[in-house]
Amino acid sequence: MRRLILLLCLAFAQPLAAAERDVAPGQGSLAAAIASAAPGDVLKLTGGAYLGPVIIDRPLTITGPRGAVVDGGGDGTVITIDAPDVTLSGFAVTGSGHKNEDLDAGVKILKGADRARIEGLLLTENMHGIDVHGGRDSQVIGNEIIGTRHPHMNQRGNGIYAWNSPGTLLQGNSIRYGRDGIFSNASADSFYRDNVFRDLRFGVHFMYTRNTEVSGNISIGNHLGFAIMFSDRPKILNNRSLGDREHGLMLNYSNNGDISGNLIRGGTKKCLFIYNAHKNLMFDNRFEGCGIGIHFTAGSERNVLTNNAFIGNREQVKYVGTRHMEWSHEGRGNFWSDHPAFDLNGDGVADSAYRPNDLMDQILWSQPAAALLTGSPAVQLVRWSQQSFPATLPGGVRDSAPLMRPLTIDVPPEVLPYEAEATGRWAKGNYDDLDPDDISTH
Repeated sequence: MRRLILLLCLAFAQPLAAAERDVAPGQGSLAAAIASAAPGDVLKLTGGAYLGPVIIDRPLTITGPRGAVVDGGGDGTVITIDAPDVTLSGFAVTGSGHKNEDLDAGVKILKGADRARIEGLLLTENMHGIDVHGGRDSQVIGNEIIGTRHPHMNQRGNGIYAWNSPGTLLQGNSIRYGRDGIFSNASADSFYRDNVFRDLRFGVHFMYTRNTEVSGNISIGNHLGFAIMFSDRPKILNNRSLGDREHGLMLNYSNNGDISGNLIRGGTKKCLFIYNAHKNLMFDNRFEGCGIGIHFTAGSERNVLTNNAFIGNREQVKYVGTRHMEWSHEGRGNFWSDHPAFDLNGDGVADSAYRPNDLMDQILWSQPAAALLTGSPAVQLVRWSQQSFPATLPGGVRDSAPLMRPLTIDVPPEVLPYEAEATGRWAKGNYDDLDPDDISTH
């Protein structure tokens, strides 16, 4: 008898299996289903409209087809997650409010709502697509986010906003229109991988982040590809910036970064802009077809550039300063498409150093009106003197071991039509209201 009682006690001590419940469309039906659900239940939506907003205050899974649409009716956030271990999968979310000061969103993950998983949703006509607002270890995977198209870009919302949300994984999302694809603010220890950004202000925008990886992402036809600002230990790996307008990659007050394997090409004013950024390692990147290959300024120190390729940029380097900068490391520099070099011993390193700029370049940058004198005998004499007597050259960039061959970085074939679509767009004057050099607009 005692053994039977013990077995009964153990049986009743086991948690009940999660229940699966179908939820019919209609006004209030989803909110009522959430209120009556037990933690761990699975709510299955069918085709039709589910009117919100709704708050999820217990661990649940809500799943459904794309034809199931949760509609906020233009009031606040459509779905607010206020409990840990919530999963949303498959359906569509639309109709948030449009108050940017309230961070209205399609889906909002609050502080304490840890381990949320948002997968395969379609989010349209929301101020912000997904707002990870304090929840830890969230996973936002494989969603399609189509933002708003307000004529003033700074008044749109972000595809994904991550604020103070350590451990966030943003992977495989497609984000088009709106303000920034991913805006990460005061967050850390996260991974942003394999996302595609189109027709935005910034593809990825960092402010005050640390120890976060941005890898395998593709930015196409945006005003700026990857803006890494006021951040520590960023890892910017194997991304593509194709036809972005202003900068492919910007490092602004960002330090101790690992910048490698990135391709930036086509139509961009500056492939790489480094402003007051220190102790970054930049290698195995390809910068191609930009107005300026690399613009390096504002006292940036102790950066290492090696094994990069600078190809067909109208101006390979713009460096405004008086210090001597060496851009080679341990006997390997970078490839420069305008360097007429020889390699007599066949070691892959050019026999002569590469120096992209001289005193006249610095005069022309600081005094644009002097461009009228570019072809004058006086300017030509100054340049001849510097070439003949290198001691007269000012401080600047020198690559003592330039490479003879560039590395190649492929673009996935399915992305090439999007790149072709963005080609030449900025020549048409489609600039919205963005000033990338004005930090207040960020």
